[in-house]
Amino acid sequence: MRSGPNPQKVAQVEQLRQWLSTSKGVIFTDYRGLNVSQITQLRRQLRQNQAEYHVVKNTLFRLATKGIIQDNLDDILQGPTAVAFIQGDEAAAAKALSDATRELRVLTIKGAVLGGRVYSAEVVQQLAKLPPREVLIAQVLGGLQAPITGLVGTLQGILRDFVYTIQAIADKKSAQDA
Repeated sequence: MRSGPNPQKVAQVEQLRQWLSTSKGVIFTDYRGLNVSQITQLRRQLRQNQAEYHVVKNTLFRLATKGIIQDNLDDILQGPTAVAFIQGDEAAAAKALSDATRELRVLTIKGAVLGGRVYSAEVVQQLAKLPPREVLIAQVLGGLQAPITGLVGTLQGILRDFVYTIQAIADKKSAQDA
C-alpha cells in the first residue's frame, strides 16, 4: 500500500505547472494517428513559432491547472491529448497548428486557453487566420499615420498658396514701380 503520491507523477505535474505559468496560452490537440516523424516535424514548426508541443496525461494536466486555469476543461481533456505551450505570438502558433491539421489530416484541434479563458477549436481556427502581430501593429500605425500625413499635406498646400500669393503681390508691385 502506498503512503503518498507517486514521485514521478508529482514531478510531471510540477513540470506542467511550470510550462503553464510561463506560457501566454495553450492549444490542445488530439494527436491520434500521428507517427513519431510527424510529431517531430510538428514540434519543429511550433518551436519556430515560439511554442513547445508535449503529449500530456489528462488527469495530470487537470491537477496541474488547479489555481491557474479556472474554467472547466473536461470537454477538451477527452482522449489522447497533446498541448502546445505558447511563449510567442498566439496567432502564429495557431496558424502552425491549423496548417498541420490540413497537411496531416489526422491531427485535430480540441480548443485553447488564452488569457485564462477556454476557447473552442473554431476560435483557434479564426485566430489562425489573423495576420502576425507585427503586421497588425504596422496596420494600426499606418491607420494612425494616414490622417497626420493628410494634415501635413493640407498645411503644405496652404503655405504654398500663401507664398504664391505674396510672390504675386510682390511681382505686381515691382511691375507698377517699373
